[in-house]
Amino acid sequence: MSDHPTRRVALECMLWAGSGLLWTVVGGVPRSALIGGARAAEANFSFAQISDSHIGFSRDPNLDTPGTLQAALDLVRAAPARPSLLLHTGDVSHLSKPAEFDVAAKLIGATGIPTAYVPGEHDVLDDAGKSFIDRFQRGMKQGAAGGAYYSFDQAGIHFIGLNNVSDPKAGGMGNLGAAQLAWLAADLQGRSASTPIVVFAHIPLWVIYPQWGWGTDDGAQALGLLQRFGSVTVLNGHIHQVMQKVEGNVAFHTARATAFPQPAPGSAPSPGPMKVEAGRLRSFLGVASITHVQGTAPLAIIDTPLGA
Repeated sequence: MSDHPTRRVALECMLWAGSGLLWTVVGGVPRSALIGGARAAEANFSFAQISDSHIGFSRDPNLDTPGTLQAALDLVRAAPARPSLLLHTGDVSHLSKPAEFDVAAKLIGATGIPTAYVPGEHDVLDDAGKSFIDRFQRGMKQGAAGGAYYSFDQAGIHFIGLNNVSDPKAGGMGNLGAAQLAWLAADLQGRSASTPIVVFAHIPLWVIYPQWGWGTDDGAQALGLLQRFGSVTVLNGHIHQVMQKVEGNVAFHTARATAFPQPAPGSAPSPGPMKVEAGRLRSFLGVASITHVQGTAPLAIIDTPLGA
């Protein structure tokens, strides 16, 4: 996206260690209210985001990733308004093993909530991600050559699932590639600029910390294709912590993991599982719920930790 000085940047990159706030963007300006407030109650469509369940990971700080995924799903099911859709933004598994996919599919499937998935880099370690695609994206009308990217419409919102993990750049930076960008341009062509857009991918499309590969090399090209739309929400995982930025009509949001936290950008020698006191682990993990009120542009995002 352009960094032209006249562009209104409403909210710079900000780490939220806690939650309990309802996040909304109106006219590019963020506003917050307590969870359970009137704005959440007004919603006539809601969906939830989970990410980075890393089933198969079993060491400090989390010896039970199925258990913390289950706790996250319990939060989703306990929401006052049952979500109509669940998005999983990647790293379903830790090592792309069939048994890991089996566990995740069983737990998530038990919610009865339709779920859309995109792969994380841990999901494509074997067979170029074919096992992940066959298991979690079956029935989706995928882009060129089954590239694990697709789109669909629900409740007046156009959802776009992107794959930026199959062809990473040096240093682990995400990459979409020319074929996927061409597909995205064609997918958006002819759509009204008033259509709310939700893009979900694993690695953040905006560059957060390139030294750790926390960004997408050609993400700016994708974001350029989205500039004409009045309401764009970009959801990602990968960094295992909440970070938000609003630029113009584009709201960026990265989710907590359900498996383990990672350090803040540059605060440690490298990324990776961050050790925390056993009793505090669940305060670093969580889910995000997103609501849409018909006739208003902003989506509202609530981040909820698994525990205090």
